[in-house]
Amino acid sequence: MSLTSWAYDLSESVLADSLPRRWAHVQGVARRARELRPILTEGDAEVMEAAAILHDIGYAPALTKTGFHPLDGARFLRQVEHANEHVVNLVAHHSCALLEAEERGLRRELEGEFPLERPELVDALVYCDMTTTPDGTPTDSHARVQEIVDRYGPDTIVGRFIQRAAPEIHAASGRVLGRLEHAESGTIC
Repeated sequence: MSLTSWAYDLSESVLADSLPRRWAHVQGVARRARELRPILTEGDAEVMEAAAILHDIGYAPALTKTGFHPLDGARFLRQVEHANEHVVNLVAHHSCALLEAEERGLRRELEGEFPLERPELVDALVYCDMTTTPDGTPTDSHARVQEIVDRYGPDTIVGRFIQRAAPEIHAASGRVLGRLEHAESGTIC
């Protein structure tokens, strides 16, 4: 079974019934990841799609331990599923998770347990996640950040974190879009 097939099966098994909207979101994020194939190597494209479909697995009620989904998801993938280390690290650090971990008093744990992946892969997953609505449809990073602030409230942990992370989210999205434009135009980036 391929890495991506395994990842889709696992994500569906823990999210589809218990969190159908989250399942719709991760499917949309995975679609975005497939759009990045022109700027990724074959191996990186497979890792990216697997990380995209699994990035929110830590929200699954059966997997929640700390209440911080990047950490819960990455620990489950590493300890129970013995998943690809690059996928695990991307799940752990998706969408500026270190900043939210800091808000939750879990930064040391996240940093200590999971190394950051290469910047272009980190950017790619930020782009995929932060340009996909909760229902799985495409959006832009500005609308997505605002949606998160509106949904959680500006003074909540998530609201504070996403506002702090917004400049990096927009910058990562811009870098990915720039790489895609260069790939489409045939110029080297």
